[in-house]
Amino acid sequence: MFHGCFTALVTPFDPDGAIDWPAFDRLIERQIGAGVHGLVACGTTAESVTLSGEEWRAVALRTIQKARGRVPVVVGSGTNDTRESIARTHFAKAEGADAAMIVCPYYNKPTQSGLIAHVEAIADAVEIPLILYNVPSRTVADLAPASVAVLARHPNVLGLKDATADMARVASYRAMCPEGFVLFSGDDASQIGFMAMGGDGVISVTSNVAPKRVVALQAAALAGDFARARAENAQLAQLHEALFKETSPAPAKACLAALGLCGDHLRLPLVAATAALRPLLAEALAACGATVDG
Repeated sequence: MFHGCFTALVTPFDPDGAIDWPAFDRLIERQIGAGVHGLVACGTTAESVTLSGEEWRAVALRTIQKARGRVPVVVGSGTNDTRESIARTHFAKAEGADAAMIVCPYYNKPTQSGLIAHVEAIADAVEIPLILYNVPSRTVADLAPASVAVLARHPNVLGLKDATADMARVASYRAMCPEGFVLFSGDDASQIGFMAMGGDGVISVTSNVAPKRVVALQAAALAGDFARARAENAQLAQLHEALFKETSPAPAKACLAALGLCGDHLRLPLVAATAALRPLLAEALAACGATVDG
């Protein structure tokens, strides 16, 4: 169930800043129609830290309901407050999420012992598969491979999304974690290397824009056909780079707006992609052949 291309969904907003539910539904249908292996709601790409508690619950529930069991849904329920993370994880389970994603607590700067205790408290409180999420470029806290290995022994900890782009870590995880521990890349540009080192898939920003290409890339990598995976990635390379020239998800939303799929609106303190970036995004869209259908 947990392999291949999982899309870290954006949350579309209207010009007044409210969630654009018709656009959100269209984005979900486009992703499933393009063959993605799963959806991730309320992650970084969803601008989750600017969603109110009520909005967070609404986005999580809408994703689960609209997916209708066609693909697994992972809900980002981790925060920098362990008690709130437990409450959100309880909600995700109660509403039918297939897994919950637990980001390293941001701003608090916990030690490795604190990171382990945070996850174990959630895993002990809620019986749902948990995917750890290590993105130190955003959180400052960096979950070390040795800490991942400790947590991987908990029966409710399913896997890890690693957004460090450090390929050596993948080998460490495979050597230190139990068989069957799921490893997702959280860095689109290096996902082929991640897969070659023993990864199981990607939780992708790029697939918001070009889901069919990322699905094809992952299918090839999972089959061990890295020549084909490289060929697919060659079509995506410009897009991978352009989508992270400015803070994500601003470039992704600009691309989706160019395709007519949703508005180009973010919540402060994030702002829309600059005029200087937009020609690069247009070139990247042309290079990968993304369309309204994927």
